[in-house]
Amino acid sequence: MKATTKYWFLEGFDLFKKLGMLNMMSICKVLEMENFDKGKPIELKYEQENSIFFLKRGSVKIIDYSSNTVKYIIKRGNIFGDLTLFDKETAIEEVAYALEDCVICYIKSEQMEGLMEKHKSLKNGMLKIYGLRIKKLERRLNDLLFKDSSTRIKEFILDYIEEFGETDKSGKSTAQNLLTHKDIANLTNTSRQTVSNILSKMRKEKIIDYDAKIISKIS
Repeated sequence: MKATTKYWFLEGFDLFKKLGMLNMMSICKVLEMENFDKGKPIELKYEQENSIFFLKRGSVKIIDYSSNTVKYIIKRGNIFGDLTLFDKETAIEEVAYALEDCVICYIKSEQMEGLMEKHKSLKNGMLKIYGLRIKKLERRLNDLLFKDSSTRIKEFILDYIEEFGETDKSGKSTAQNLLTHKDIANLTNTSRQTVSNILSKMRKEKIIDYDAKIISKIS
């Protein structure tokens, strides 16, 4: 694909906004681009080398390879595979799956490291992303220690709708229902049955509504 098209795809990423058009066009020359259908695995290695991925369209779930549990969810405009820049051993234990049809650009981690050394804003941006991810993991640990399973599930559902949803003119927020009850259980350290019970209770209390395709916040 032409570098100009890749440039258009990268415009939505805050990480690159301080680089300027010429530097971004230069980066586009070493980027690869690919479409992934819903449900397909996304190899975190290309030609046996770790890569960094930029998600332009769709959403992705990252799974711990050894336990087969969901670690976190990535939405469009975000990055994954970046762990290999900071902790290569842990990165090997992850696998990604497309939750929707996805459009992704990717670059080998060694090339990304070179760009980070060349462009200070890029390096600072990647460190910020890594720091935010650590904070999310710390929050999950804190929730596990100090909140009961019901509270963890309720807060996760409402946060998910806020992060992945869109708000209409009436103020109703709606998101694609992309996660299974097992996925939510993994992300909240609870059981699938508990997730089912809490979701049903939230619907009866008119906090949310959902079906197989969408989930909405009512109040």
